[in-house]
Amino acid sequence: MITVKNVTKKYGKFKAVDNISFEINDGEIIGLLGPNGAGKSTTMNILTGFIEPTEGEVIINGYNISKKPKKAKKCIGYMPEGVPLYKDMTVKEFVTYMAELKGVKKEQIKESVDQAIQDTWLQNVRKVLIRNLSKGYKQRVSMAGALVGNPEIIILDEPFNGIDKSSIQQIKDYLLKIKSDKIILIASHIESDISDLCDEIIEMDLGKIN
Repeated sequence: MITVKNVTKKYGKFKAVDNISFEINDGEIIGLLGPNGAGKSTTMNILTGFIEPTEGEVIINGYNISKKPKKAKKCIGYMPEGVPLYKDMTVKEFVTYMAELKGVKKEQIKESVDQAIQDTWLQNVRKVLIRNLSKGYKQRVSMAGALVGNPEIIILDEPFNGIDKSSIQQIKDYLLKIKSDKIILIASHIESDISDLCDEIIEMDLGKIN
């Protein structure tokens, strides 16, 4: 379960996130919908422990992410917005690196990497340098980095940007297939990208939940 309690993030007097609260249960796909600047990415960064909230708390599977960040983060696979990748690595090298960062056991890394590459339809480019891939393929590589290690919680920030409709549907089908034992949170600024996928949509604007 993810529990967000009265979370606020301030930068000076500006509130990027303004006293938001929600819960997500196992087996749910939840959408976080709002325009650019609504506070979605800041919320994602707080949930994944990349930034600290100014006020409030986030509980990830029983762990307060501010107090027990290692245990909380171990539950999470995160795909941030903007596809931050090491472009001089091959696809396989990057996904392997992400597995190592997540602490996947050495004897399980190869199998875990192969599975993540298969699940994101990257087998045909596994040895290609990331810098030589299209934006759509880079999105898939970033998603493979989130999925490797079979995390219990998957957090995806604008995962469908730059991907064609056929690939979007493939990813949706995959997420629906694995949702029963996961928590999946997807941020998007396009309602039609997530309306047919999510069990519930949380709408944000100006840092608040509508």
